[in-house]
Amino acid sequence: MISRELEAEILRLYHAEHWRIGTLARQLNIHHDTVRRVLTQAGIPAAAQSTRDSIADPFVPFIQDTLARYPSLRASRLYDMVRERGYPGRPDHFRAIVARYRPRPTAEAYLRLRTLQGDQGQCDWAHFGKLAVGKALRPLMAFVMICGQPQIITNVALLQMWRRRRTRGRIALDRRVGAT
Repeated sequence: MISRELEAEILRLYHAEHWRIGTLARQLNIHHDTVRRVLTQAGIPAAAQSTRDSIADPFVPFIQDTLARYPSLRASRLYDMVRERGYPGRPDHFRAIVARYRPRPTAEAYLRLRTLQGDQGQCDWAHFGKLAVGKALRPLMAFVMICGQPQIITNVALLQMWRRRRTRGRIALDRRVGAT
């Protein structure tokens, strides 16, 4: 909120001295939108921005048609095509013109899945060959479980594939991650 005195000063400098909005904002240390608001409230219409013709305007329909047929066509190739048709401009500015008319890819919807700690996990078995235990060769297996949020990775190596051992390993794993 600015004071009435500052509003009066803005209006005086605008009307009497013919200062522009940017000059008023800079000299009075206020934002240019504040100057615009004061002028609009005083009934002064906002200045319409004038648009200049571009040297690319005659080529815009060709650019749009070409990009509609070939949306991934590079701006450098399109520049060569337009240059052959009489475009006098430079390639660096032409890239910005092509970017305005290039069709945008359709947006895809994604749903981020948020779960509470321990609500979701991924499990997998892995076989790592054989391990010598004493004189016996035992298969080396691993059970890996990755839990959702805190990125707990638990690995239980099982030396035998007997059902009893697998069950014990699973129960031990459940206790480590707090599952029921």
